Amino acid sequence: MLNTMTDAIHLSETRFRDLPLDPSLLRGIEESGLERCTPIQAQVLPHTLAGESVIGQARTGSGKTACFMISVIQHLLTRPPLSQHREGQPRALVLTPTRELALQVHRDAEALGRHSGLRFAVIYGGTGYERQRRTLEAGCEVIVATPGRLIDYYRQKVFSLRGIQAVVLDEADRMFDLGFIKDVRYLLRRLPDAEQRLNLLFSATISLRVQELAYEHMGAPRLIQAESEPVSVAHVRQRLYYPAKEDKPALLVNLLRRFEPRRAIVFVNTKRGAEFVERLLQANGIGAALISGDVPQRKRQRLIFRFEKGEFPVLVATDVAARGLHIPQVSHVFNYDLPQDAEDYVHRVGRTARAGEEGDAISFACEETVYSLPEIEAYIAMKIPVATLEEDLLTPVERPARRSHKRRPQGRDGSSMARRREGKRSSRSRRRAPAGNDRPKEGGGRHG
Repeated sequence: MLNTMTDAIHLSETRFRDLPLDPSLLRGIEESGLERCTPIQAQVLPHTLAGESVIGQARTGSGKTACFMISVIQHLLTRPPLSQHREGQPRALVLTPTRELALQVHRDAEALGRHSGLRFAVIYGGTGYERQRRTLEAGCEVIVATPGRLIDYYRQKVFSLRGIQAVVLDEADRMFDLGFIKDVRYLLRRLPDAEQRLNLLFSATISLRVQELAYEHMGAPRLIQAESEPVSVAHVRQRLYYPAKEDKPALLVNLLRRFEPRRAIVFVNTKRGAEFVERLLQANGIGAALISGDVPQRKRQRLIFRFEKGEFPVLVATDVAARGLHIPQVSHVFNYDLPQDAEDYVHRVGRTARAGEEGDAISFACEETVYSLPEIEAYIAMKIPVATLEEDLLTPVERPARRSHKRRPQGRDGSSMARRREGKRSSRSRRRAPAGNDRPKEGGGRHG
């Protein structure tokens, strides 16, 4: 099942079987558990299935991945390749800002297109360089990719962009935030003219810079905004605590003990802080693991898979996980550090209450991060309800042991290698120094 799954509150009256879809695509949709469209799908698909380009605004968890992949697959199945297309070369390109999102989109694409005869490739940095290269060389119709690794292969002429007739920019606002927009423009400039393509851009926020990008490289797309509610997720119960910085560890542990969530994410602003929180939870008997930007890709994928399977209840994350991760049934999100950017708050909170479910988002506004609160509340157009800091929530907890530093390598005599190297440097300095090299006495130089 895709992660855009059914909930009566979250779905429109439009059924996929009532849309003009290719039978092989409709079969993949139905086998993925999809029957009725979400609001963004119901608004966008009638236009994209007719070949119109679209800018779509929809909050996280609204079903936009299925929306654009259905549009792309249908476009390729019902239209001939461009005249300049060559066999084995891609016909569609989906660009995402993160590796996790690329993998998720690829999984959903393969599920939806399982009977289409189309081949899907996923390209991302960090791992699998030769394997991904061989996949491109073997040929595919649809590439799902992060920009950097894809440009590397393109410059090596591993594949061609001349036959692209459908392009998607997913989470375009995040492309700007992460500094990828130069790479995105590089790729868009090498595609066929916008009039020859189906152009789709999806973003949680449609800023002026996002609109400029779309109109510069995508012709004149139709703007569709599915946000009928405040920008914050509608089904999230939001709460705010005002602890002192030194009280946050106890508050987090005691809240987790009170709620006993099956699946929760704790967001921390820095890698060092996230490492502390991971050790804090483990020291108090709460299963937890950490993902951050420098955790190797394969390890991150393993940790997320184990988290989804329920092997541990808490995932500690920096903002690398705020977007692009589609983890079902996250009941609680904790902002251990209040984010400094209002959009990051929305995307963190969006990890829970997905596909019409309910969830809780609990934020700590200590003296170091409270300054971003007015901007967040203005952005979500509401005051976050303040919770009472009950005495039992500050009950002392086990503090994690300090991380031990690596022991310095020892020489055969037991002395540290660093001291031995220092001794050698001192010996060389003494040999180089001229004889009688005494330090001058204060108040006058040395007399000969």
